[in-house]
Amino acid sequence: MTAWDRWYVAHDVEEALEILSSAPSETLPIAGGTDLLLDLQQGRRAPVHGLVDITRIGELSVMEQRGQELFVGAAVPLSRVVASKLVRYHAEALVQACLQIGGPQVRSVATLGGNVCHALPAADGAIALAAFDAQAEIASRGERRRLGLMDLYLGPGRSALDAGHDLLVGFYLHVREEGQGSAFGRITRPQGVALAVLNCGVWLERQAGKLAKVKVVVGPSGPIPKRAQEVEEMLLGRAISPATLIGLKEALRCSVRFRSSPYRASAEYRQSLAEILVAQVLMKAWESTEIQLGERA
Repeated sequence: MTAWDRWYVAHDVEEALEILSSAPSETLPIAGGTDLLLDLQQGRRAPVHGLVDITRIGELSVMEQRGQELFVGAAVPLSRVVASKLVRYHAEALVQACLQIGGPQVRSVATLGGNVCHALPAADGAIALAAFDAQAEIASRGERRRLGLMDLYLGPGRSALDAGHDLLVGFYLHVREEGQGSAFGRITRPQGVALAVLNCGVWLERQAGKLAKVKVVVGPSGPIPKRAQEVEEMLLGRAISPATLIGLKEALRCSVRFRSSPYRASAEYRQSLAEILVAQVLMKAWESTEIQLGERA
C-alpha cells in the first residue's frame, strides 16, 4: 500500500478547496512536504487518498508589505524568507528562526506554513511568529478569516485547521516601527539532533531607554506555544541591566514549567538553560532596536 493514491495540482485557492472538499476520503494540501511526507512514509500518519500540490497558487508564494502589515505566504520556501531584505528588516527574529530549520536543501523546499501546520510546540518558525503576535489568514469555501497564530494549536501535532475544508494562505505581522526589534535563539544537542532542547523568540519596543512593550515566547514549555506573561510583566518599564536580568530568572520560573524529556533534557537542566537563553535573546532584541534605514528593501 502506498501512502497516497492521487496527486492533484491546484492553480488557485478555490480549486484547492474544491479538491479537498470533494475528494472521496482524506486528502491533504502539500507544499514542501518535508514533514508530511516523512510522517506518511514512516507510518506516523495513516495513508491518505490524495495530496493537493499548492505550490502553483500565486498568492500563497507572496511576500510583501500591505499597508502597516507584512504578509508572508504559507507556501513561501524558508530559503526565500531568509534571503528577503524586507522580512529581515521588519521581522529579524523570523529570519533567525528559519535559518535554524534543517539545512540549505531542506530550506529550499520547506515552508513556513508547513512548519506551523505540523503543530509542534517547539517549531522554530512558529515560536518566532508567536513573538510577533502574527495572525494567520485561512481560506474556506466562500470565506476568508484571520486567526491568532496560537489559536491554530490544539495540542502536539494537532492543528485547529480542518484539513478537508481549510487552506492556510499566509501570515500577517505588524511592520517594524522606530524603537522596535526582535531576536530568536535556539539550543540543540551537539550531535545535530533536529529537535530543539529550547528555543525563544522575543519582540520588543524600546522608548526612552526602557521597555514599553515586550513579547517573550519560550518553547517547548507546554503542549502549544505560549507567551511567558510573568516575564513580560516584570520587564515592562525597565531598562536591560544586570538587575533586570536577575529578576528575569525568578519571573521565568513562575511563568514557564518544563518537563523532563528523553529526547531533549531533564526539566531542571532546561530550566537553567532557559534562564541563559532568554537573557541572551532579550539582549539581542534590545540591541536590534537601532533601526538601520539602509536595511529597508
